[in-house]
Amino acid sequence: MKLADIQGTYEAIFSLGDLCLVSIQLEKYNLRPYAGPLDWMSSYNLSDVNRLLANRFARFMDRNNLVVEKQLSDALYLVMETEYNLGSNHDFFTHANTPDNLAAYPSVKAKYDRRVERFLNKCATSRKTLFIRTEGTFEQAEELRNILSGLVAHEFSILLINHTDTVEGIVETECPVDRVCSLLMPKAGYWKGNDPLWTDLLSNIHLDES
Repeated sequence: MKLADIQGTYEAIFSLGDLCLVSIQLEKYNLRPYAGPLDWMSSYNLSDVNRLLANRFARFMDRNNLVVEKQLSDALYLVMETEYNLGSNHDFFTHANTPDNLAAYPSVKAKYDRRVERFLNKCATSRKTLFIRTEGTFEQAEELRNILSGLVAHEFSILLINHTDTVEGIVETECPVDRVCSLLMPKAGYWKGNDPLWTDLLSNIHLDES
């Protein structure tokens, strides 16, 4: 797919990681009216996300799969979800949890259960859905496309954005995978410097849930 092919209006738009960058950008442009399951998690390997989707989130965030890896800041712990190699960066606050006792787990799990239920419902009912993923190979994107073909009832597209040291601006790449648009962005501008590029990218993408 070309960039022009994914422009238009969708009934649902979801981030599939790898960090919270996509969620932040979607929120800026009113394209994120609710949180998706992966919005605020780290998911460095797209193959793990593919497995999560193929399993329809089975065992996702089960208590036995959570391990406190470290304290990120005065406010938060980094908790790893070991079933799918995901990082919870924004859920377990130090004032309410300890490394030996994740006391907030029931409320955190309930929150993710709601997000998963909404995600699966949107996949089943939305007439046109866009999934955006940063970092991944064409092979992983093809696997993702195949999994989503069995999960999404209607039309969908995938926008895959890889960050590299060797480009300036937005560069379209030839992707052989149907339903996948592949772009490159500068790695140096990952968090802030690429904001104008995201403006250009998302200005022609719209959300209409009506």
